[in-house]
Amino acid sequence: VQLQASGGGLVQVGGSLRLSCAASGRRFDHYILGWFRQAPGKEREFVGDIDWTRASTFYVDSVKGRFTISRDNAKNTMYLQANNLKPEDTGVYYCASDLYDLANGQRGARYWGQGTLVTVSS
Repeated sequence: VQLQASGGGLVQVGGSLRLSCAASGRRFDHYILGWFRQAPGKEREFVGDIDWTRASTFYVDSVKGRFTISRDNAKNTMYLQANNLKPEDTGVYYCASDLYDLANGQRGARYWGQGTLVTVSS
């Protein structure tokens, strides 16, 4: 499985970005794909995910109502539409596949893409 994230950049507070994650190597039906992010000096955190088959989504509270995850089956690509960006959204965003629950209640993933940097300036 290969995951290629793109679309990061510099944006002002209140702006928007759309990140893409091109997935390849096998079919993704019945798997959960998602986004994580890592702010400078902090641990990587889960942002949200999507069930590839049902297209149902889940988001952490800090991005709910501002971020939307979607997928294009034909292109094997997942998207993260991030609106009303805040300085605390700054970080490296990673896409991941085969998400699962960890014993500590957090989310893990079997496959990771390289990150794409999002910087929100005030």
